[in-house]
This record gives sequence, structure tokens and C-alpha cells, in this order.
Amino acid sequence: MGGTGDPGRQSARTGEEPTAAGLRPRDRRRRDTEHRLTHDVDVWVASASADGDPHLVPLSFDWDGAALLVATPADSPTGRNLAATRTARLGLGPTRDVTMIDGDVDVLEIDALPQEQGDRFAARTGFDPRTLTTPYRWFRIRPHRIQAWREADELSGRTLMRDGRWLA
Repeated sequence: MGGTGDPGRQSARTGEEPTAAGLRPRDRRRRDTEHRLTHDVDVWVASASADGDPHLVPLSFDWDGAALLVATPADSPTGRNLAATRTARLGLGPTRDVTMIDGDVDVLEIDALPQEQGDRFAARTGFDPRTLTTPYRWFRIRPHRIQAWREADELSGRTLMRDGRWLA
């Protein structure tokens, strides 16, 4: 992820002019991150087994302002990993405009989620795991660290949330 840091360039992703230093200030990165959380539908979910074997899959999600909700088969590698370790790393957006989220995982049986939350998830993602015969679980991922950057020139200051608290 190179990037020239040239302050005269326009962002190919947004068409916006960068700041004088070519970097987005932290409050702008937070707004961009919150926009992505409320408008994107899919996220890469990285988990690991208790033995450390990594697993990475894309899953649909719903963001409620405090946590991401995903669903996957209970007996899938991701389902087993999330239930065992209660931790996940998420990658949101393209590699040149990425948001990385480290979170703690709550595991919910498919019928334990209030109906309105399940309905919201289904409407937002176009996928309703409650209707399937394969046993699914819900996984609520509560971010404790969020980082966002576009290119190498934004690596400094990329941490937007630490210990579950927004820094901007």
C-alpha cells in the first residue's frame, strides 16, 4: 500500500481533495468509518481455532451503532472459532481504504435474538438465517479497537478506537 502522499492528488475513491498534508484528520476518518459501517453489508471475518489455525470468510453484517451482528452455521469453522475464542478481527472496505476492527464476540442461539433485531438483519442483508434448516448462531462483535487508513501516508494516527472508546 504505497501512496505518494502527494497533497495535490484527488482521492480516486471519493473525488475529495485531501487536506494540505494529504491526510484525513481523525474526526474525518471516524465519519468515513461510521458511514462504511452503516452502509456496507459485507465484512471479512478472521478467526482462529484454539490451536491457532486461521480462518477467513466474508459475512453479511448489521451495525447497530455499538456492535456488528453476523450469522454463520454453528458447526462451521468460523462458528466454532468464534464460540471458542470469543474474539474476531474484521476487515471492512477495499485494501486502499480499509477499516480493521478487533472485537469481543458474544454468541447467541438463533432464537435468542429479539425478533426486531433479526428482522432488521434480514432486511438489511437480504439473508435470514432463522429460516434455514442448518443450525445457525448469531455472533455480536463489540469493537474494542478500530483502525482506518487509505494508504501508507495514513498509517500514523490510524487508531480511531481504543479499549472500546472512540478517540475522535
